[in-house]
Amino acid sequence: MFLERELNPSIACNPVAESKKALRRMLLEARLQAASEPAHNAALNRRVLDALKHYGVSSVGFYWPLAGEFDARAAIAIWLAADSQREAGLPIVKERGVPLEFHAWAPDMAMKIGHHKIAEPTSGRVVLPDLLFVPCVGFDADGFRLGYGGGYYDRTLAAWPGPKKPVTVGIAYEACRTDALQREAHDIPLDLIVTEAGLYPQPAD
Repeated sequence: MFLERELNPSIACNPVAESKKALRRMLLEARLQAASEPAHNAALNRRVLDALKHYGVSSVGFYWPLAGEFDARAAIAIWLAADSQREAGLPIVKERGVPLEFHAWAPDMAMKIGHHKIAEPTSGRVVLPDLLFVPCVGFDADGFRLGYGGGYYDRTLAAWPGPKKPVTVGIAYEACRTDALQREAHDIPLDLIVTEAGLYPQPAD
């Protein structure tokens, strides 16, 4: 895999913050390229639907796609259409630095522009997801994720308002898998990461 072959060895020796910044920059470029392949997105669409079927949840949180992120809206719309009791939510950033809140979303819903210029639902109805699809800039084979560095998902999960934390499923492209991810003491792996090519951590035989 090209990232493992061509990753500058000096990146892994720098202080963690600089290392993550350099790695994030490289992985964002790799993700943009991977996201332009229709076959990758078709495969990820199937993986998302498979994950929803596997976990058998009735409430899902996901994300409005930014550049290079897989667009899960079509898969979520198919999943919603199959059962009127199902619900999906998108994150609302109420203030910088506070946990995300998920508001109900439907495919035909009008959207508004929120913090960070990201589209947010106009429903105003809070949803507490049983499963959370999380976008990944990068990831490793053990299920640890590299995000954008804002810490929103970490804070959200740490302060989860429900009695039980949601299943966390990262969505990523295989090109963004790396062995150079430096873990910190507070890092917690996702329950599952799906890519166009596989699942991580890989299920036991």
